[in-house]
Amino acid sequence: MATLLSVNVGLPKDVPWQGRTVHTGAWKYPVDGPRMVRRLNIDGDGQGDLQGHGGEQRAVLVYQAQSYAYWREVLERDDLEFGRFGENFTVDGLADDEVCVGDRYRIGEAEFEVTQPRVTCYRVGMRLNEPRMASLLVAHHRPGFYLRVITEGRVRAGDPITRTRTGKGSLTVADIDALLYLPGADPAKLRAALGIEALSPGWRQSFEDMSRRLDQPPGPAPAAPGWKGFKRLRVSHVATETPLVTSFSLRSPDSRPLPAAMPGQYLSVRITGAGGQRLVRSYSLSSAPGAAEYRISVKREEHGEVSTYLHTRLKKGDVIEAAAPRGAFVLAEERTPVALFSAGIGVTPVLAMLYALAGEHSSRAVWWVHTAREPGQYAFARESRRLLARLPNARAFIYYTAPDLTAPDLTAPDLQVAEGPHVTHARMTSGNIRELGIPGDAHAYLCGPMGFMSDVTSALQLAGLSGSNIHTEVFGALTAINPGVTDHVTGRPHQPPGPPGTGPSVTFARSGLSTRWSDRYGTLLELAEACDIPTRWSCRTGVCHTCTTPLLTGRVQYTTQPLEDPASGEALPCCSVPATDVILDL
Repeated sequence: MATLLSVNVGLPKDVPWQGRTVHTGAWKYPVDGPRMVRRLNIDGDGQGDLQGHGGEQRAVLVYQAQSYAYWREVLERDDLEFGRFGENFTVDGLADDEVCVGDRYRIGEAEFEVTQPRVTCYRVGMRLNEPRMASLLVAHHRPGFYLRVITEGRVRAGDPITRTRTGKGSLTVADIDALLYLPGADPAKLRAALGIEALSPGWRQSFEDMSRRLDQPPGPAPAAPGWKGFKRLRVSHVATETPLVTSFSLRSPDSRPLPAAMPGQYLSVRITGAGGQRLVRSYSLSSAPGAAEYRISVKREEHGEVSTYLHTRLKKGDVIEAAAPRGAFVLAEERTPVALFSAGIGVTPVLAMLYALAGEHSSRAVWWVHTAREPGQYAFARESRRLLARLPNARAFIYYTAPDLTAPDLTAPDLQVAEGPHVTHARMTSGNIRELGIPGDAHAYLCGPMGFMSDVTSALQLAGLSGSNIHTEVFGALTAINPGVTDHVTGRPHQPPGPPGTGPSVTFARSGLSTRWSDRYGTLLELAEACDIPTRWSCRTGVCHTCTTPLLTGRVQYTTQPLEDPASGEALPCCSVPATDVILDL
């Protein structure tokens, strides 16, 4: 019979780590005597990051004494006392490849239900001073698991553990963990996992997304980039769209056809700035996907070195360097309704999507929703209306946010849209979005400022759209994902401290920073953090793929081989270093 060997608790605290402060409850220690287990916690216990740990579905973490013995041998360590893996219950028995999600167990006065494996998290590596640990737990099929409290009660070390119910589906903790984190997911096991009522909502959502991709892919995966690195393109036309937005049409200098871009992709361009520094910026393509030329439409930013250069110096006949179109923010080839939301210069990628829909005279229901300060700042107003007029089931809704504006003339026959456009002289609200009547099976594409996309996403979810059907594109640096870190970076990106590196050039395209690699950094992620560049990560060992980043040019090599390789043209900065000069979309 399985036995509870140790009850371990610990309240969250701030822990210094790599020059930062992490708020974590990973430091657990054994306690004597009985402890009351409640719906969210054991008395005296807590979690620091409730996004990834804790809550009703993850109230108690379990790890096995047999896994302790295994890691003592594998890691050649004799300092692994109970609690060091962050678990609340250290148990004899209950192996990960035997316990099923949905199993129920009685321990002392309390009853529990298994809900999910442990989340891959860098903090177990912090606690053990072993950075690879999150990856090792998955690779060696020894993650441990979480319990939900069915009946509250007291427990103590020495209590026997009795199974009171077997989980539906007979999928073990190790099975479930491998489905999410290891390549080659078995569709049959995926369907079985979705039938387990006890599975936590977070893991269920991940499996639903995986199942949808396997059974009904939303569209073709973006093709491999049309060429490697940067090539020269000639400016064939320059057009002023608004006082702040200018379009540049680009073609191959030898007049050869350019590779077709997918609707919504972007083009990265490179110029030589002040002091000879090479600067890279990315701009969404605003042209039709099958057009003979690429068109980028650039808003001039007040302190934008590249946008100012393009606006003031680039003219017809000039040559500019560009990487091939890329990006996963692309229009899915489905027959479901589609909603295109944009604000300001965010109109560019969704305009390319509108071109694709109009080009095939799509019968799909289409919502075109755009926000601008005033009519004079609505780039492509006439162009978009002409495209909408070719779609029999299109609806257009325009919001102008500046006060005391006169409505533009939208009555010209060639500008008519089947139902509208409807012009509102006010900011778009959540209520406005719900009133649009967008059905729950629609795919929505959003581009604009972060606040705009966050508000629209929330409103669409309230209106019944699944989060997996809401797609976003961000200009500039992405919002950081640094779980548990309390002192978030707020400054501008800068050169790393200390003497300059002498290795390959590393360019962070979104942040507009280039620097030389130095071996004092263990990974590209560590270099990015030293430059105060917003980063995204969770496991830091190549398991979760939270840090996946487009690799515009160059090659990386992995210091820790990821459990699943990223897609072509992508890299995992958390476990890689540059093998050549690289440009990362960070």
